[in-house]
Amino acid sequence: MPEKYHIKSLPTQGRFRHVGKYGSVDWREDCARCSNCVKPRCVFDTYRKEAAYNRDPHTSIIPLYECRACLSCVQGCTKGLLEISLNPEYLAMGDGYWKPDIMATTWNQADTGRVPVSGAGYRGRFHGFGFDSIWTDMSEIVRPTRDGIHGREYISTSVDIGPKPMRLSFSNDGKLLGEPASLIDLPLPLILDVPSWQVGGQELARARLTAAAKLKTLAVARAADVAGAPAAEMPFLIPLLGSEGLGEIQSILPQVRMVEFVDSPEVSALAGKAKATNSKLVIAVRLPLQSAAAERILQLSRTGLKVFHLCADLHGCEVGVEKPRHLKDVMREIHGRLVREGIRDEITLIVAGGIALAEHMAKAIICGADLVAADTALLVALGCRVCRGVQDADHQDHCPAEVPKLESAYAVQRMVNLMAAWHSQLLEVLGAMGIREVRRLRGEVGRAIFKEDVEREAFGDLLPR
Repeated sequence: MPEKYHIKSLPTQGRFRHVGKYGSVDWREDCARCSNCVKPRCVFDTYRKEAAYNRDPHTSIIPLYECRACLSCVQGCTKGLLEISLNPEYLAMGDGYWKPDIMATTWNQADTGRVPVSGAGYRGRFHGFGFDSIWTDMSEIVRPTRDGIHGREYISTSVDIGPKPMRLSFSNDGKLLGEPASLIDLPLPLILDVPSWQVGGQELARARLTAAAKLKTLAVARAADVAGAPAAEMPFLIPLLGSEGLGEIQSILPQVRMVEFVDSPEVSALAGKAKATNSKLVIAVRLPLQSAAAERILQLSRTGLKVFHLCADLHGCEVGVEKPRHLKDVMREIHGRLVREGIRDEITLIVAGGIALAEHMAKAIICGADLVAADTALLVALGCRVCRGVQDADHQDHCPAEVPKLESAYAVQRMVNLMAAWHSQLLEVLGAMGIREVRRLRGEVGRAIFKEDVEREAFGDLLPR
């Protein structure tokens, strides 16, 4: 049995206050000053801290957002004067995809590195757009030996990146014919990707590379952004190149294990030059996520390229099409096409864009990805609210979370904590499904229920023809 993979998390409090979801409304006019007032009995001391703020308005406002919506005060007040309301500042964060609940969850995970638990329970809908329309199979959740992070059975989250031949050929004397495949074994089905928009620059890229080294995974970065990185971290770097050639990374090619090229007509030639410098290199091609990507993958695979990084937009949708679909639908289509062509097991598919929660990682793999790339979620872990610098009309480059000014050690630990929480949640999902290795989850749509399929089966006869 391989050594159990463990991510060491360290509590790291965020630099900015968390915007609380709930706040208490206290109608004091009719208060009878009961001797059994529920306020002193608040387990979070919310009302005591609120009273301190009322006496001195210059004190911190943070305690007013510490309500956990346990509702004990609302139920216990004999005069019915207490209410719980949603914080308007909380509701204003993010956008229609990167919702306030996702940000609050990410912040909490980056604080502690642990699986989040909500005392108020789940009060939302059980379906929605994109990944929210997928329900995973939890039929094995009653088996104590497969109880995720608490179970006794080993659950592997390792994946391979690289060309995987469909068969091996040997000579008459038993020697392997041809060169052995260059594979990169990652203990987590996730790499760290460049942000969806320009932010952070060199300091953030260096922090992302250091975090990847601690996690034993890989980080995509432009070579200029990680210039001068320690030699010990170079094996965890994936230099990202366009059509400008290999000039700026020629010197580091012997130190890295993988290189990624943005798709272009010259990509096959550039890949050949890189392999000539380091024959063990794994070459990846960065493609926009769209249904036409399947044909491009087939075309490039004939030239020997077998690793593809499919990039969706910020909300996990197709890029460059009139009516974009979510990546869950596009990935199922691309995966199915490669299966029909008989080359799916030779190809490694990495998908990025819209991976906001740990459950998205598992669901993307179910839809056909081998592994995912985290990008925007890493920024949210650092305090980002996904405003993309547009909250300040006079200074478009202004970042309210001050991501470009972060200390490297702080940013690294917040990223590591987030990935530790995601890893624990992935183990929980795999354990509840009865799956002992994440490789088996790829394309396993039988382990999930898709809302569109259920509606079609239940109401197909009622739809207009």
